Amino acid sequence: MRIARFTTGDDPRYALVDGEPGNEHLTVLTGDPIYTPVQPTGERVALTDEVRLLAPVIPRSKIIGVGRNYVDHAAEMGNEVPTSPLLFLKPNTSVIGPDDPIVLPTWTEDVHHEAELAVIIGKVTKDVSVARALDQVFGFTVANDITARDVQRADNQWTRAKGFDGSCPIGPWVVPGLDVDDLRVTARVNGQARQDGRTSQMVFDVATLISYISEVFTLLPGDVILTGTPAGVGPVVHGDVVEVEVEEIGVLRNPVLRRA
Repeated sequence: MRIARFTTGDDPRYALVDGEPGNEHLTVLTGDPIYTPVQPTGERVALTDEVRLLAPVIPRSKIIGVGRNYVDHAAEMGNEVPTSPLLFLKPNTSVIGPDDPIVLPTWTEDVHHEAELAVIIGKVTKDVSVARALDQVFGFTVANDITARDVQRADNQWTRAKGFDGSCPIGPWVVPGLDVDDLRVTARVNGQARQDGRTSQMVFDVATLISYISEVFTLLPGDVILTGTPAGVGPVVHGDVVEVEVEEIGVLRNPVLRRA
């Protein structure tokens, strides 16, 4: 099952996504499936150019990132692997959806893509055990943890480097009930492969991350956890098109723009 958030020019709505790639259609739902019971309305919409897919969720609370959660990525950045999850926050204003432009800030010259599996929390979660952690998940989506690498190196913390507007593309939809123990995570820039890893290579798996994070923060429905990126991160510049793909979920595509 795939759940999308979309618009045809009116207020955002939710829908089930059916069909093969390139021939999808939407079965419209009532309400917001993260927060309320939903039912099909009976309306079906073809996924055409008149339909705009939106970020599948705008967190009302927070986005929690996990740094250096793949050994090879830690090594390429010249860092040690953390002994416990390395956490950072991104504001909900960083979220954009499929095909929305990644607008490069004027104050950075070295912005990188980071392909990631993202977790969307479905229940209020505090101090959950690893064994029960996945019961708290609404579903999974694709994320690109856009990072101003020069600013990350210059600042003593990562808020500016990772929290700017548009630095968290997510989409194209949510897949509930997915086994995420060993999924391929890739990134392409202008069709050229950049990143290629598997979630089985994570230092800390998804259940461990949820449990650990819930000891620090109360997780609320709609919160997003970015689970880390495999090796191969690299720069994006004006005119690029970035595609991030997670196996069994889909492709998140965003153009890159630097305004004059």
